[in-house]
Amino acid sequence: MPRKKRIWYPGASFHITSRGIRWTSLFGDKEDREEYLRLLAEVMAKKPFILQTYCLMRNHIHLQIKILQHSPC
Repeated sequence: MPRKKRIWYPGASFHITSRGIRWTSLFGDKEDREEYLRLLAEVMAKKPFILQTYCLMRNHIHLQIKILQHSPC
């Protein structure tokens, strides 16, 4: 069952996590992590938010973000 859609409003803070299926690795090497961060920067350019903290581990990630502006979608 999917989770409910997050309410996106200026000043909102979120803790976002993602895990590999059955604790499998998300990142194979340093280049995978760098690509993830590149893609994250691309998303930040489209949907502005402050990346307060992040932690990229072998089999999961944590992001803490703060929203800068309202987004209709």
